[in-house]
Amino acid sequence: MPVHRPGPARRRRSAVLGGLTAAVSALSLLLALPSAAADVPPRGSAYLGMGVPAHDGEHGSPVPGDATQTEGVDVSSHQGNVAWSTLWSSGVKWAYAKATEGTYYTNPYFAQQYNGSYNVGMVRGAYHFATPDTTSGAAQANYFVDHGGGWSRDGRTLPGALDIEWNPYGASCYGKTQSQMVAWIGDFLATYKARTGRDAVIYTATSWWTECTGNYGGFATANPLWIARYATAVGTLPAGWSYYTMWQYTSSGPTVGDHNRFNGALDRVVALANG
Repeated sequence: MPVHRPGPARRRRSAVLGGLTAAVSALSLLLALPSAAADVPPRGSAYLGMGVPAHDGEHGSPVPGDATQTEGVDVSSHQGNVAWSTLWSSGVKWAYAKATEGTYYTNPYFAQQYNGSYNVGMVRGAYHFATPDTTSGAAQANYFVDHGGGWSRDGRTLPGALDIEWNPYGASCYGKTQSQMVAWIGDFLATYKARTGRDAVIYTATSWWTECTGNYGGFATANPLWIARYATAVGTLPAGWSYYTMWQYTSSGPTVGDHNRFNGALDRVVALANG
């Protein structure tokens, strides 16, 4: 009995259909898998308070118009060229701009942000986003100072700030033990002071500080605290600090999202700038 075999055209159609079916199955499998790699932002894109909403949440805003505090903002490349005159007119009197991250990134908008805030009359400063898993604290402090993070006693320049918070690129504590993290931070702070003569500001959140440093209190006597908490009150502060110097209270403020309060009137902001 003759056997009927499919012709070449039919075999080709079957092969194509089979390939498409396999491709669709593979794509479906990939879409079903966790997209951890896709969730990791590119290096250099981190900014002050990046991890706060996800880890600490957002619980309202403080009562506006406290005359004993002075409004400020912080910016990074995400804000691009900032409308500083608009912010100044709204009552913002001080600002920090991201200068660097690790030893591999400088903010391309830093000049406009750092000089622009100064030119409208603000007291300004620079901050560094720390990545303790990439290079030493000393190396990052030097990189920061060499790329905009320095200080001068002109009454308008705040000491540099170390942004030390959740790792957006991996493990929250950057793969370090609590004692290793304390040592890394100490290395950065000592190098910054040796280079500039000033004690750097420490920006952090109490929950991160507790988890990753063991709630170490040894920096509180010298380094001003910039606390992150998006709520009606600052809540519990990290060990050692009995008060905060600055408070980042929201990431959804007017003109620029990240708004802050300095714990004192404008003359206290100037006093910190003068050292």
